[in-house]
Amino acid sequence: MTRLRALVTGGSGGIGAVICRRLAADGRHVVVHAHRNLEAARALAVELAAQGGSAEALAFDVTDAAATRAVLEELLERGPVQILVNNAGIHDDAAFPGMSVAQWRRVIDISLHGFFNVTQPLVLPMLRTRWGRVVNMASVSAVTGNRGQVNYAAAKGALIAATRALALELGKRGVTVNAVVPGLIDTAMSAEFPQERIRELVPLQRAGTAAEVADLVAFLASERAAYITGQAIPINGGMI
Repeated sequence: MTRLRALVTGGSGGIGAVICRRLAADGRHVVVHAHRNLEAARALAVELAAQGGSAEALAFDVTDAAATRAVLEELLERGPVQILVNNAGIHDDAAFPGMSVAQWRRVIDISLHGFFNVTQPLVLPMLRTRWGRVVNMASVSAVTGNRGQVNYAAAKGALIAATRALALELGKRGVTVNAVVPGLIDTAMSAEFPQERIRELVPLQRAGTAAEVADLVAFLASERAAYITGQAIPINGGMI
């Protein structure tokens, strides 16, 4: 049986790695992307293969359009990538009056320009198969805003808008495009968030888990979600 190929950007750590494991468990051939930490991506690919899955690792900078296209064109020589999870992104927080141009541009470059650089080369091959799934990782900050994250909220808000527009373009050829909008998720990045504040903000009284996010991504990447497109789906314990 031929496995559908799934590319997960930022797949070498954190939520991305959990998404890779979940997609591999669903029988996908997972392409684990990293930027600088190729060794971590390779280690994850080896782990997935040892567990009976199928995986490989790739490294490229999603903000470098030419380099990204070159790597993806080589990948496409072996066939289409029919599942894409645009997970790469960073925080670089600062109060807006003190935010540097570099902080603004870097966050926008990775989350938004990276989405274009990775997605655009993969779309036509996906359309030719008349089946595809694009899942974009957004954030509750795009919906509610967050102090010190004007850059991050702007990038993720634009990603939600792009999700809706691209879904209109691709739907008639069987390709769905959706955004996952996590709230407070228990990761290394949120480890220092006070528990009492989580209980104040989240009706379910806890942070979510990376596995819960990965389950939603895997559902949207499956045949079961064939009639869902253009949506920004919250996973936030009821906080908004």
